[in-house]
Amino acid sequence: MINFEKFTLGNGLRVIVHQDASTPIVAMNILYDVGARDEDPEKTGFAHLFEHLMFGGSANIPKYDVPLERAGGENNAFTSNDVTNFYLTLPKQNIDTAFWLESDRMNQLAFSEKSLEVQRNVVSEEFRQTHLNQPYGDVWLLMRPEVYKVHPYSWPTIGKKIEHITDSTMQDVRAFYGKYYNPNNAILVVSGDVEVSEIKSLAKKWFGPIDNHGENIRKIPVEPIQTKARFMEVERDVPIDAIYKCWHMCSRADEKYHATDLLSDLLGNGQSSRLYYELVKNKKLFSEINAFIMGSRDEGLLVVTGKPAHGKSLEEADVAIILEIEKLRTTLIAKDELQKVKNKVESTLVFSEMNVLDKAMNLAFAELNDKAGDVNLEAGKYQAVTPEKIMTVAKNVLKPENCTTLFYKAK
Repeated sequence: MINFEKFTLGNGLRVIVHQDASTPIVAMNILYDVGARDEDPEKTGFAHLFEHLMFGGSANIPKYDVPLERAGGENNAFTSNDVTNFYLTLPKQNIDTAFWLESDRMNQLAFSEKSLEVQRNVVSEEFRQTHLNQPYGDVWLLMRPEVYKVHPYSWPTIGKKIEHITDSTMQDVRAFYGKYYNPNNAILVVSGDVEVSEIKSLAKKWFGPIDNHGENIRKIPVEPIQTKARFMEVERDVPIDAIYKCWHMCSRADEKYHATDLLSDLLGNGQSSRLYYELVKNKKLFSEINAFIMGSRDEGLLVVTGKPAHGKSLEEADVAIILEIEKLRTTLIAKDELQKVKNKVESTLVFSEMNVLDKAMNLAFAELNDKAGDVNLEAGKYQAVTPEKIMTVAKNVLKPENCTTLFYKAK
């Protein structure tokens, strides 16, 4: 159980405080409600570019890391298709430093042609290393536009193509910052041995004066229901063949989400999962196989990916996956098999609440849908899933016409 208090500043910044007296370390998490899905289709990769730019210095702090390290702190960040998240930890006596650092870069990031050029080069090199020059690196550059025909999930967080980053201008960057990096579009969580009154005072002092730039009215198109199976085949300079299969699934806030998550675990999470046990261990058809969900805020994907064993074709591999999937669509699973998967999920949830930073992140992500309290309901929602719900989701999600398949062949 994560106890917390929540308040909102006059400029729209939502603030959540979790008191934990067991540690002298305080965590601060700032989640900005902006990800790759918010980008202009002709100017992609900006959310990720900003993850880097936010460390390039602000009006009163030339180098973000220097004062944080002097205060005994650490920090990092990540971007997804849905959000950009920044977090830090430091000793509780230096909490003022955290508020100073984060409020300054929310209020006035130090834009310069030099810093933009540096970060453009960094992100472009990352694009090359992770998506262009790495084996299987272009999978989601291929799959996303095939799976999503309308929704902006049709490009990965890194962007559609490297030119969108290399050609970005100062005007583009300033406009993106002004639209999304403001208090009304952010959630601040502080977790640790703190008093709520102290955090209220600090939040008002450091973040209160920052202007609200207005509410972002998003008009994100809804992806039409896929009614026909899709197939792609590519040949690349990789060591062995690989197969990728994607099915459209519900959003993170949907009541079917937890059953769909458990379904993916039953299929391919760990050595006792159905796909691994049957296709790797028993039939020796695959050298490796996994299933997972994207966990997206809008309607996401359930994914199966695997590498066939030596001498086995992608066609054989595909048929074997489909046969195992049909078993879940047509036969009710045993309660003890489902319970085993539930227990694994629950232990993961327990471990995700072991330290103040994880709790801060969990609260921020729950509050993204205006429901921070849902962070305490997750385990119960997983435990409430029945074998009948698993079968219903399997029938509705794992339909052949809802699937997109990629054969990724080795030259």
